Amino acid sequence: MSGVAPVRSSRGGPGPARRAGRAVGRALHLPVTGAARGIRRATHAHGAGESGLGKLIELHAVNGAGDVMITVALASTVFFSVPTDEARGRVALYLAITMAPFTVLAPVIGPLLDRLPHGRRAAMAGAMLARALLALTMSGAVATGGIELYPAALGVLVASKAYGVVRSAVVPRLLPAGFSLVKANSRVTLAGLLATGAAAPVAAGLHTIGPPWPLYGACVIFVGGTVAAFRLPHKVDEAKGERRVVLSTHEPRSRRPGLRTVSSSVLCGLLANAAMRALSGFLIFFLAFLLREHPLSGQSAAVSLGIVGVAAGLGNASGTAVGAWLRARAPEAIIAAVLSLALGVAVLAAVFFSGLFVAVLGATAGFCQALAKLSLDATIQRDVPESVRTSAFARSETLLQVAWVLGGAIGIALPLNGVLGMSVAAAIVAAGTASAVRGLLSAPRPDRPGAARTRAA
Repeated sequence: MSGVAPVRSSRGGPGPARRAGRAVGRALHLPVTGAARGIRRATHAHGAGESGLGKLIELHAVNGAGDVMITVALASTVFFSVPTDEARGRVALYLAITMAPFTVLAPVIGPLLDRLPHGRRAAMAGAMLARALLALTMSGAVATGGIELYPAALGVLVASKAYGVVRSAVVPRLLPAGFSLVKANSRVTLAGLLATGAAAPVAAGLHTIGPPWPLYGACVIFVGGTVAAFRLPHKVDEAKGERRVVLSTHEPRSRRPGLRTVSSSVLCGLLANAAMRALSGFLIFFLAFLLREHPLSGQSAAVSLGIVGVAAGLGNASGTAVGAWLRARAPEAIIAAVLSLALGVAVLAAVFFSGLFVAVLGATAGFCQALAKLSLDATIQRDVPESVRTSAFARSETLLQVAWVLGGAIGIALPLNGVLGMSVAAAIVAAGTASAVRGLLSAPRPDRPGAARTRAA
């Protein structure tokens, strides 16, 4: 009948329920997409998006999130459980275990990656995929502590260190115009720290479901990292002209350059960083025993360790953040400055030993170690030829780890006397400060002929 109004079908337009559903979907979707856009703007700012550094920053964030998932999953196992009241020999065994990845990294992985200058993306993707598979392997043994847990955990450490070495080696290829190497390294490292902080509570929540669940989460994250590694710019696998860099006019052309033939500023920076890493190992193990026997005033041993640990962590994060905004292009000056600062605080802690100065020294050590390491990476990236840069990073990481172990060994063996401990800490930093000053005096100047530099477009 013509007088009857047509009945609107529910398919002819969105009804109230459908409109409400879409509104709820947009409300739930907006925070995620908004956060993603905000992160992308931050990582791609100041030319990092155009140069490709932004994608490396995001990849390193994925790496940090996956590593913390595995760390949380293993935190309750025997592998990482080393209470301070156990025999010092047990702690020394833990130090020896931490050296295992580096026995493979320096003599094997570094030179192997040097021979694959056009496969850096594949190398980083392989390190991600290896950890994804190892996480699945550990998921079946994490609750029972099966024997397969130990080689898998060591494999994760090796893959993590291998990724870090390659990542450091490719930063110069993605350097935006106007960026210093210290600033670029800081941006990458800061992204990893932020991702670690964001993923840690997620990993803890997954752990409440069951011990294997953080490992499942790590597997998913590292699979995503495998894909992200291949999305890095193709210039990561290019080395146009980089092999022609000459470190010294006195170096024979037939001699393969390595850490023994690099500039004195690299070697001095490495020795200064070794002192800071030794200080870190020393403070960790010396204070672990000292604060158990003599906690901070009015605090338990656990709280005392927590206060110093949080202070060191905040100092490390602050040092990385400062490096991310630093405009300085002289890494040698930064290393000398932070070592001098650490030496001054260590001397004060020895002279006026107290819980406050111990916490301040921990924070200062974290701050200075972060900036010194970022500056060392920048020096290696600047002065070491591309053809051996990966080996240089592998060897430097090995030396720094040896220094950390030696510092920890001193901390284990030393009598539990606070003034004596802080005096030893000051002596360690003093040796590093001397090397840092020598590196600053021998640093290449822009007007000095023959100064070796590599600059990315």
